[in-house]
Amino acid sequence: MKRLLSMTLAFLMLLSLLAGCGGAPQPSNEPANTPDAGAADAPDSADAPAAQSIQVAALASGYMEAYPDMWKEVCEAFTAETGIQVDLITDKGLESVIGPSMQGGDYPDVIHLATGREAGLTEQFIKDNNIAEITDVLSMTVPGESAKVGDKIAGGFTDTSLTNPYGDGKTYLAPMFYSPCGLFYNAGLFQAKGWEVPKTWDEMWALGDKAKAEDIYLFTYPTTGYFDAFLYALMYSVGGPEFFEAATHYEEGIWDSQEAQTCFEIIAKLASYTNPVTPAQANDQDFTQNQQLVLDNKALFMPNGTWIVGEMAEAPRADGFEWGMTALPAVSDGGDSYSYTWFEQAWIPAGAANIDAAKQFVAFLYSDKACEIFAKGGAIQPVLGIADSLEGDNQMFYAIYDNGAKAAMGNFAAYSSVAGLRTVREVFLDPVNGLVSGTVTADQWISDIKAASDQMRANLME
Repeated sequence: MKRLLSMTLAFLMLLSLLAGCGGAPQPSNEPANTPDAGAADAPDSADAPAAQSIQVAALASGYMEAYPDMWKEVCEAFTAETGIQVDLITDKGLESVIGPSMQGGDYPDVIHLATGREAGLTEQFIKDNNIAEITDVLSMTVPGESAKVGDKIAGGFTDTSLTNPYGDGKTYLAPMFYSPCGLFYNAGLFQAKGWEVPKTWDEMWALGDKAKAEDIYLFTYPTTGYFDAFLYALMYSVGGPEFFEAATHYEEGIWDSQEAQTCFEIIAKLASYTNPVTPAQANDQDFTQNQQLVLDNKALFMPNGTWIVGEMAEAPRADGFEWGMTALPAVSDGGDSYSYTWFEQAWIPAGAANIDAAKQFVAFLYSDKACEIFAKGGAIQPVLGIADSLEGDNQMFYAIYDNGAKAAMGNFAAYSSVAGLRTVREVFLDPVNGLVSGTVTADQWISDIKAASDQMRANLME
């Protein structure tokens, strides 16, 4: 959402942005983990010389909390299959690790960093047309298998703005690690209290009043970034895919529509039901304390993704705690409820030195072997039939679409950088902190959205 990282000032400004959403641990000062994932005695490959190597940079997300070696093992398996060595970089604060060298034009060959993360590096590269097209990867054979990549990826995942950001029918980002997002809660508490999970927002407000009488708040959120999946699902539920498409492309007058007003009213009212300590903890260092509010029965619901189980695996919790997950409530009786399908992306910088080998690595990410390794950390690839092998909490989470919820996909359309134009997160999501604390009014928030949307629409990328 800014210009290409070619100037020091621009880059420093980029790093100053707030941390992104989406369900992984936020940036830290931990040193990068850079093991040589390639086996020294890897076999030669007909596709590439044994001496060839690529650099892969991957965000050390919550999935690595559950299985720290998953990326290392995938890289080793790739080397064993192709002979291509891999220099692996993983870090919770990935952008701050790879950013300085990228500023000088030295890019990793493959980057696993989703949109909406950290300082917005992926969005930056999208806006600067600095991501290599990978449409041809879909027709490649998965290394070590006979199947084509495109035949393994589940339907719809390569047909959204998250993978095809320019609307030109071409794929630039590879879909990774999908996760149904929704409202997570303590199912054990609901069972003990005899409470029903709300199916409509009216039922949600009624439950909030009942819980408040017992000193339990209705809602919390890790950081404002987690409102992206929430907002997308809410837009679908109030107006279906037509409203979502219009809103995420900043259609003129869309924020004056009844659907938009319903979205604003629900979020503003939800802010009044949110545990008041939430904004102070909604940052890179303390976001898990907001998640802890649900584990301690100090808040009923929080927006999150399936990675939360691994992320909070070692955290203390109330007696009888049991994970539960629900889609967003419907606006009215009989209305549709939606769960946003959040998925991460892997991509190849257009300036990468080894694009052909990088494409082989991306293709390998959908191999049965890679999927099996990733699943050890709860990272589920969007591959056909993979959900059938899941167990425990994941089986319940990934069954949400079998239980009546509809899937929401997509995000805000990309726009070119112009002076003074803020990011989607800064405009739409970050003000939620102010709504909760009382420093921002709903009218101020809506007014800013309308003004920013006019600029975003005027600068939509073709």
